[in-house]
Amino acid sequence: MGEQKILECQNLRKRFGKKEILKDVSLEAKEGDILGFIGPNGAGKTTTIKLILGLQKITSGTVKINGYDIEKEFTKAIKRVGTIVENPDLYMYMSGYENLKMISNLYEGITKERIDEVVKLVGLENRIKDKVSKYSLGMRQRLGIAQAILHKPNLLVLDEPTNGLDPEGIKQIKDLIVKLAEEEKMAVLISSHNLLELESFCTKITILKNGEVIENTSIDKVKQDEDTSYIFEVENEEKAIQTIKEKSKKVDKNTIEVKVNREDVPEIIEKLAENNIKIYSVYQKESNLEDAFLKKIGGNVID
Repeated sequence: MGEQKILECQNLRKRFGKKEILKDVSLEAKEGDILGFIGPNGAGKTTTIKLILGLQKITSGTVKINGYDIEKEFTKAIKRVGTIVENPDLYMYMSGYENLKMISNLYEGITKERIDEVVKLVGLENRIKDKVSKYSLGMRQRLGIAQAILHKPNLLVLDEPTNGLDPEGIKQIKDLIVKLAEEEKMAVLISSHNLLELESFCTKITILKNGEVIENTSIDKVKQDEDTSYIFEVENEEKAIQTIKEKSKKVDKNTIEVKVNREDVPEIIEKLAENNIKIYSVYQKESNLEDAFLKKIGGNVID
C-alpha cells in the first residue's frame, strides 16, 4: 500500500487569455512523502495549488487525488485533503478549542476524542483553551494545521506555512509535518521560495521556474548531482594548494577545499605526503540544496 500515489498531477497547463501561467507541470506524492514545491515568487506555485484543490479550472492536464479526478469527481477527490492556503482562518476572540469545534461541525462524525487527539498531535494541549488572540504566529499556524487534519486527510497541502515565523516556530512546524507524514501516513505538499528551510526535512523536491518544472527528484539525488568537495586539514595550507594545484582553495588557516571525486582522494593524500605536508583530517563537504538548485536554474533567483 505504501506505494500508492495519493497526489498525481499530469501535464497541467493553465492559461489566462493568451498568457500561459503553467506549462506542462507534472508532480506526484505518495504516502509518507514530504514534497517540497519550490520556485521564485511568480513561478506559478500558488496557481498549481489552486488547480490541485479545484479552486481554478484546468486548461489541460489532470489532477488525481486518491485516484479521483479533481474536475470529474470533485467531492470524492477533495474528501481526504486538508489545506491551508495563505493564512489559516481563525476567530481571534474564540479559544483554540472553540475554533476546532466549529470546524468539526463542517464534517460528519468528528468526535470530541478526535479533536483532543489532533490538539495533542500539534502540541497545543496546554494552550488550547486560551483565546487565539493570545497565540503566537507559530501557534496559530499549528492550530490552522489542526483544523486542516481534523477529518483525517491523507493529503495535506500547505502554501508557505513558515512565512513570517521565527526559527523556533519554523522548527515546530517542520517537526509537526515530519510527524504527520511518518505517523499519520500523509502525503504533504509544501510550497516555499525558501530552499534552505525545506531541504532539512523534505523527501522530494519539485522546482518550478516560469511555470515549468525544471527539476523533479528526491532530495538525496539533487545533492548527489553536485560536484563533490573534500575538506583537508593540513599543516601548511599554502604549500598544500601549490602541491595539488587544480581545484583547490583555502578555506581557513590550515584548511583547504578540493573539488574532486571520491576515487581521487587517495592520490591527493599520497601527493601531499610525498611533499611532507602533514594531513590531520579529510572529510567530504556537505553539499547543500541551495547550491545545487542555483546551479540548475542559473543564478540566484529563488526570491
